[in-house]
Amino acid sequence: MPFIGLGLHFLVALFFAIHALRTGRQMYWLLILFSFPLLGSLVYFMVEYLPSSRLERQGRIAARAIHNKFDPGREVRDAQREFDLTPTAHNQMRLAAALLDAGQAAQAVEQYEACLRGPFAGDTTVILGAARAHLANGQPLKAIDLLESLQARQPGFRPDDLGLLLGGAYAAAGRQDAAGAQYASVVDRFGGIEARIELALWALDNGQGALAQRELNEIEHARRHMTAHTRSLHQALFKRLDAATNKQ
Repeated sequence: MPFIGLGLHFLVALFFAIHALRTGRQMYWLLILFSFPLLGSLVYFMVEYLPSSRLERQGRIAARAIHNKFDPGREVRDAQREFDLTPTAHNQMRLAAALLDAGQAAQAVEQYEACLRGPFAGDTTVILGAARAHLANGQPLKAIDLLESLQARQPGFRPDDLGLLLGGAYAAAGRQDAAGAQYASVVDRFGGIEARIELALWALDNGQGALAQRELNEIEHARRHMTAHTRSLHQALFKRLDAATNKQ
């Protein structure tokens, strides 16, 4: 029995090691994972795997929505205060993300560009955040440069999120065929509701009636079976979709 337990711990460590390699984590994680199979896996899960997971991201989105409803400027104020007191790269990354979430895209770009010149210049989360900021600030070409470079160097890093953002950047830059191909690729690989909505919206805007109807059918089927909480997480996307279909 002890050998079975040890084998399971090793398999878990191997899973996280593959994740670390595919997503460009620091190589010391491999030493931690295989030197301490159970403890190392738990630490990796909490520090690296969970924060980048879709479940965690959706939880953060919901929490931010609640905070913003009652105190819309709190996160920016807190992040700015922490950065003013201790101007570390980590605090600057937090400030950049807070500014972007608050809709202050130009200020977010400024902070992210500073991060890209600092010790976290190669950090995948920083690059992705900078691309989001540039896109929100009306600079899709800069977003495309960052995303294509990141996709080439780290193809395993959040490919669904990266693909959707790249599709949006292509569309904003007028590269509609590339945008459609990117959305379709994410749908084929992951099939998430967000990707299907973006593909349906792109198809409606580009005269792809059959494709749009196929995706709308899939979305409606998924929508009927969603919990109220899940629907609320995608409320903004559903509003965009409903507005687009009502115009047809």
